Amino acid sequence: MLDIQHISKTFYPGTVNEKKAITDLSLHVEKGDFISIIGANGAGKSTLFNCIAGVFLTDSGTIMLDGEDITMVPEYIRSRKIGRIFQNPVLGTAPDMSIGENLALACGKGGWLSTVSKKEKLAFREKLASLDMCLEDRMDHPVGLLSGGQRQVIALIMSTYNPPSLLMLDEHTAALDPATSEKVLTLTQDIVAENQLTCLMITHNMQSALSLGNRTLMMDQGNIIYDVKGPEREKTTVSDLMTLFKERSGKALDNDRMLLEK
Repeated sequence: MLDIQHISKTFYPGTVNEKKAITDLSLHVEKGDFISIIGANGAGKSTLFNCIAGVFLTDSGTIMLDGEDITMVPEYIRSRKIGRIFQNPVLGTAPDMSIGENLALACGKGGWLSTVSKKEKLAFREKLASLDMCLEDRMDHPVGLLSGGQRQVIALIMSTYNPPSLLMLDEHTAALDPATSEKVLTLTQDIVAENQLTCLMITHNMQSALSLGNRTLMMDQGNIIYDVKGPEREKTTVSDLMTLFKERSGKALDNDRMLLEK
């Protein structure tokens, strides 16, 4: 489904600011995989997402999606098959447009409610009502007036309205309070399961990394240092992850955010 072979990415090569962000990384993702990705700041997690999404091109290696080589394909074309939600709720929606207009944008109507059929508008309301957040009665409200959690929910619906081949969640609950974060994660699991999506999710919460989805990856210094699934993953604990990180990276985990959220 997604096959990444030996990709590397270096920023500012040949300068004093040279930074190797991804080094000879390979990853195979099966259709239907829900993979949680953890790692300290600077491990290369978001850079990996940017490489997959086409925000910038890799220096070497290949990226295949659904059997198609997308290594050199522009970001706007990849976005037809790849959905992505960011940590910042502001980035996933159009703030000056209403909830209804954002959903019209997501379903391919260019944000024009006048071109949306009554049937589609009813579908909008039903999707929003299923969230139990009273958003179905605020269809004409600008998205910019919603809370962060509400905006992330709208972004999640928009990214999956036409189910993508790959959904990438870049710490999409990190900016939310614990209660809202839990609700958004539950909704995420429901949408992924309902649409049988293939999903990659970056998280700092090590417990979530072990309990959500079917596979966990650990990254450090631009590469994958641990990949676990199945029975082995089921018996892996947060303490095990911390020990494995030290063994495979040669240093203790010192990321305060990860330690506080374990």
